[in-house]
Amino acid sequence: MSEAREPGFATLAVHAGAAPDPSTGARITPIYQTSSYVFNDADHAAALFGLEAFGNIYTRMMNPTQAVLEARVAALEGGTAALAVASGHAAQLLTFHTLLEPGDEFIAGRQLYGGSINQFNHAFKKFGWNVVWADGTDPHSFERAVTDRTRAIFIESVANPGGIVIDIAAISAIARKAGVPLIVDNTLASPYLCRPKDHGADIVLHSLTKFLGGHGNSIGGILVDCGTFDWLGARHRYKTLVEPNLSYGGMKLAETFGNISFAIAARVMGLRDLGPAIAPMNAFLILTGIETLPLRMQRHCENALAAARHLETHPAVAWVNYAGLESSTYHALCRRICPKGAGAVFTFGLKGGYDAGVAFVAKLKMFSHLANIGDTRSLVIHPASTTHRQLTDAQRVAAGAGPDVVRLSIGIEDVADIIADLDQALAAVG
Repeated sequence: MSEAREPGFATLAVHAGAAPDPSTGARITPIYQTSSYVFNDADHAAALFGLEAFGNIYTRMMNPTQAVLEARVAALEGGTAALAVASGHAAQLLTFHTLLEPGDEFIAGRQLYGGSINQFNHAFKKFGWNVVWADGTDPHSFERAVTDRTRAIFIESVANPGGIVIDIAAISAIARKAGVPLIVDNTLASPYLCRPKDHGADIVLHSLTKFLGGHGNSIGGILVDCGTFDWLGARHRYKTLVEPNLSYGGMKLAETFGNISFAIAARVMGLRDLGPAIAPMNAFLILTGIETLPLRMQRHCENALAAARHLETHPAVAWVNYAGLESSTYHALCRRICPKGAGAVFTFGLKGGYDAGVAFVAKLKMFSHLANIGDTRSLVIHPASTTHRQLTDAQRVAAGAGPDVVRLSIGIEDVADIIADLDQALAAVG
């Protein structure tokens, strides 16, 4: 008798974590629109509140629709457990809340989404958490940044907005040497194109709003515990995980929950008290989106490559940065990290600089001008005048959002229509 076959990615995208509703037989995971749940008896309630049994208590902490979403994304990323929350920023907040104490540091590659740069530079300072910046294209810069206060390293697998592919394995080796977990935001690639755990990540984050949801209709974020970091044997003490927890009778979470302890700690110590819960309706919409993730990502990549090749030859275009192009500095690395394609997002610059970029965005007709990526629709933004406006000129250039940069998120429309819209806008700008 043959051994059980491991389901493929597309099968997991449709089925992982889900089953027909036991009460009604409903095949689609229902929206459990409830604030709270009935206990069987006092002992059952006590076991739930004491973390002696898994189950639902209150939707701020957990919800059955949310649970299916968590199981599905954990399966796609190869993780042991996950926690879905209200947004990608909330996932980052709970990740660092679980890991850091006041005065601790973490190292981040500076090629990041502008909102993350702002969160790390400013909001996190109020918690006493300090970011040290490194260059995502230079793994040795992370090694040079390590100090006795370093407690984590943070990168994006494919950087937003620059489209730079990061050598996860090289930076993972540095994190291992430093004795700290590697956190990878995998939003732009999605698990279809890249599974960071396979390259040495310990924690994977997503803005579910983007490619996993895929339809621009809901906000969410998720953290995935890869189950690979030894919290008990770590060089540094991660207090939330290894010290007696007074909220739970002195329980040591890492001892009790093993390779799911980070996700548990983020839920019961972070989500419980800070409260950025995902709405059941949003969890449902994102689950529905995930079912078509492999189909959409394949089309995104095909369309993006065609659009990038077209722009690369256009006389009004100064440069195109897309790792799918053979001319890209990151092409070889992309084929190793993201073998199925380079994704939907890339940047380019117009010869007219800042003013031409702003004018070009205004002339597009089918593309939507908005601050999002990963939609079925083609999207555009000029980061220097919008998402990265709060940064200094030097910070914008370092983040891949210089004055001439235009970011495209290529949708799944007919590629001829995408290219026609780009051409008419370029012609109008001159």
